[in-house]
Amino acid sequence: MHPKALLDACTELVGRVLKFDHPADAIVSRYFRDNRSLGPRERATLAETTYNVLRRKLLLEQLARSGAGPRERRLAILGFHGPRDFLKSALSDTERHWLDQCDAVTLEQLMDPHRHNLPEWLAAPLREQFGAEFMALANSLNEPAPLDLRVNALSARREAVQEELAKAAIQARPTPYSPWGLRVDGKPALTKLDAFTRGAIEVQDEGSQLLALVTDAHRGEMVVDFCAGAGGKTLALGASMRNTGRLYAFDTSAHRLDALKPRLARSGLSNVHPAAIAHERDDRIKRLAGKIDRVLVDAPCSGLGTLRRNPDLKWRQSQQAIGELTALQGRILESAARLPKPGGRLVYATCSLLREENEDIARAFSASHPEFEPLPVDALLESLKVAHAGALCTDDGQFLRLWPHRHATDGFFAAVWQRRS
Repeated sequence: MHPKALLDACTELVGRVLKFDHPADAIVSRYFRDNRSLGPRERATLAETTYNVLRRKLLLEQLARSGAGPRERRLAILGFHGPRDFLKSALSDTERHWLDQCDAVTLEQLMDPHRHNLPEWLAAPLREQFGAEFMALANSLNEPAPLDLRVNALSARREAVQEELAKAAIQARPTPYSPWGLRVDGKPALTKLDAFTRGAIEVQDEGSQLLALVTDAHRGEMVVDFCAGAGGKTLALGASMRNTGRLYAFDTSAHRLDALKPRLARSGLSNVHPAAIAHERDDRIKRLAGKIDRVLVDAPCSGLGTLRRNPDLKWRQSQQAIGELTALQGRILESAARLPKPGGRLVYATCSLLREENEDIARAFSASHPEFEPLPVDALLESLKVAHAGALCTDDGQFLRLWPHRHATDGFFAAVWQRRS
């Protein structure tokens, strides 16, 4: 595609995404469906330019003020993903001169908001929690996430899959914490690989894999994935159970559960039973009360731990929305707490960075439910032979706390309890 045409397309896509009326990934996917003639390189440039603008929106908007022309075009120029010479061939002399001035701006010249590129309602609590480490966290959130795979332990070994990928010229290395994970260089076309079509691998962040690991589902057990979504953790749990027992995948969205079906077919699992529920108090939940060995509640949350993948969330979420989510999270955890039998395990998890959605919810639950004994997650991870288990947890070892700048995972939280006998 001619540079000018590609820049025009980037400008159009950036404009659509910045309306924030739908998730960015959905808008980008729709744009590609409507423009099927685009090649892989054009698609990569369009997507990465759009995500660059979302990641560094505060900085790029500040720089854009000194330019001329439509706002979306100025932002697309500043966030353009590709060689500068290629980009400059699409610009006027005035735009090239302006871009050179913007490129000359140094980090030391920037105000804090233009360095961390987070809304203040989010930056403030993170700065309070991390102090001098805050900027390292902010910088990590503005970097693209690596590509992690989970090897299906039911049908494959990690070492064998790693060798198979190498033969396909895909370099992968074991993830440092998850025993199932491989971290892949670049963004290869995985869906064309035999390892993918036969269900030996699934795309899943290492942090998400650790949530399934700490649930510690065993052969022959009754297990519930209470908020299953598209089923990434469901599949990991089913493999841990060695395709035995009974694994319920509940979600209030039948559409999300539909996305599980092809993944389930590839996985070779037959012990998974997806079921759409009306709400957290659905009668199906009541019928299973006190019968379940393991319950994983990966609660609906702000998703702010996934900003590396979904940078639009920091502009689409709000403090008011967080308050509404915490109320929902409390209700869901209360309902799921009916399910474990005596000695059964309950895991509450989110992919949020905020204490309100994490430690505050867990501590409130512990205070109001003496029938549940909190289990230190560091000890659980050590018993599962996870390397550097203590470094994955809060200082007291009580909760799993994963951070992009420390662990190279998405931001995850988990609390674990056992129902007293």
